[in-house]
Amino acid sequence: MAIALGINGAAGRMGQRLVALTTAAEDLELVAAVEHRQHPQLGEDAGLIAGVGQLGLALCDKLPTTADAIIDFSVPAASVEIAASCQQAGIPLVLATTGLDEEQTQAVQQAAESIAVVWAPNMSLAVNLTMKLATLAGEKLQGVAGGVDVEIIERHHRFKEDAPSGTALRFGELISEVMGQTEHVHGREGIIGQRSQQEIGYHSLRVGDNPGEHTIVFSVLGETIELTVRATDRDCYALGALQAARFVTTQPAGLYTMDDLLGL
Repeated sequence: MAIALGINGAAGRMGQRLVALTTAAEDLELVAAVEHRQHPQLGEDAGLIAGVGQLGLALCDKLPTTADAIIDFSVPAASVEIAASCQQAGIPLVLATTGLDEEQTQAVQQAAESIAVVWAPNMSLAVNLTMKLATLAGEKLQGVAGGVDVEIIERHHRFKEDAPSGTALRFGELISEVMGQTEHVHGREGIIGQRSQQEIGYHSLRVGDNPGEHTIVFSVLGETIELTVRATDRDCYALGALQAARFVTTQPAGLYTMDDLLGL
């Protein structure tokens, strides 16, 4: 039997790809395409919006109560509402929205006490594997004589509104957990003095239609390691989210990451 999916943020760039890929998958069924109450395309056919032809499913502003899972690619305030609605209806949730503050994060964690939630700042399988590699590199380099400089460079399309990306910040969190850096520096300008060994530097580029690229630089005196993961098509994020939806429907209540899905 096909897994019934609802997609929140269905008219956005990622939401449209999720609509298209869900309808193309034999084991998935799109049962709701949801957007905010003031969205100008409410009532229009979700398939036409996504460019895959008429599906007979209108863009709406309410979550289904009978879906097997919900995927959320929206904004932080909406994610909190979605988490609460899923908790009330007992529907598993895949949360791909970034930029949640501490209070919003706590709301998601509370929902995960009652339902299964897969929450990741990046749904790409390759990105999550690279996060594991970056963590391993940090573990092995920690304590190297002379110190290790860590810099994170990320590139995204000109339309992205937040910087650094949630993925870049997650890379930094993981590395600082194993290496101990306490300072997170966003760009540099002017005479700032010698680089501190206690910092991780972040640099954000916004260019063209780049779907996402992250380079993690580990440098010691005399040599450098760079880990780069590069998306060539944003479908990698949507396909990862669909895989997470398949996973979350089989799990008991709790908060999961892509590591759980990948068995890392």
